[in-house]
Amino acid sequence: MTAQDRLLADLTDRLKRRNSDGLLRMLALPAGIDVTSNDYLGYAQDSELALETADFVRRHGVGAGAARLLRGHLDWHAQGEADLAAFSQREAALLFSSGWSANTGLWPALATADDCVLSHSANHASIIDGLRLSKAHRAVFHDEDALLALLQVPRSGRVFVVVESVQSMSGQCTDLVAICRMASAHNAVVVVDEAHATGLYGPDGAGRVAELGLQDQVLCTLHTGGKALGVGGAWIAGPQVLISHLVNHARSFVYSTAVLPALVGGLQAVVRRLQKDAAAVADLHAKAEWLRTTLTIAGFDLDGSASCIVPVVLGAPERALAVAALLRADGFDVRAVRPPTVPQGTSRLRLVVRAPLTHDQLHRLAERVILHVKG
Repeated sequence: MTAQDRLLADLTDRLKRRNSDGLLRMLALPAGIDVTSNDYLGYAQDSELALETADFVRRHGVGAGAARLLRGHLDWHAQGEADLAAFSQREAALLFSSGWSANTGLWPALATADDCVLSHSANHASIIDGLRLSKAHRAVFHDEDALLALLQVPRSGRVFVVVESVQSMSGQCTDLVAICRMASAHNAVVVVDEAHATGLYGPDGAGRVAELGLQDQVLCTLHTGGKALGVGGAWIAGPQVLISHLVNHARSFVYSTAVLPALVGGLQAVVRRLQKDAAAVADLHAKAEWLRTTLTIAGFDLDGSASCIVPVVLGAPERALAVAALLRADGFDVRAVRPPTVPQGTSRLRLVVRAPLTHDQLHRLAERVILHVKG
């Protein structure tokens, strides 16, 4: 047996073990009513936004041709970033190809070996991997008491605190006011990932930092364009000096081909749309509150959700897979989320309330969840 054959045999065995543990991941095409994706406002398939984006592509082409520092920086990049900075209520912004690219570019550029980053246990994998790529010391906190204890440890370098404003798997809304208050009292720097808040909170969808007026207490915010905005890409918004530093030191920016015209044109179109869609956003939050209330009354563990992400915690991965399959048979595209994405013993259905859902569909979803879980 060759080295390659042994490798493939080992990979096969690992996949079999994963399958036997109920943890095998497989790609599946969309089928049924979408209560899974992060396209909260239904913008991803919006025909008007598609036409605006297509017109932008017709005017500017299909690509930039190079990294931003090698002739790939074009006037529409500069204008797009200026628009996103204004939208985020920050001085400047820098575009990346994805939220993953933004986080893995930010942290190695920002935190040195003398620094320590305090990271919430629910933070997205892109934050975790960005911190791993940095040389900074890292510590994880689960709640405010744990954060306070970590902030009180004497340290020689700078201290950063990083959180998601809306946690991606629980739907919990982080108490940003308390986080900023504690960080300020202990001379720490705060960074907030607004991935699941952008478009849904704050003035015109700027996010929860802007909603709470915390811009002066937060170094920078990270925003993704592929969730509520329905497009793709990501940007970091903050002081101009930070953005200039990232242009020089964020490797995922420096060594990547510049983002596509379609991404910039799409984001600009969505930002304009959000200025007109306040009523739709408010209706979306009302729908989410109704579903959370209904399932809470029925006795479900929703892991503290206070957003459009409504997890139904079921425990074992096999149980989550079985209930998800029953709901798909009912016509709802529901997926089970299992370890290591969530902690052991907390496999769940990750239900996402979306603006295109009618009230009848939402009521039927709640009825079927209750039926299949409670019997």
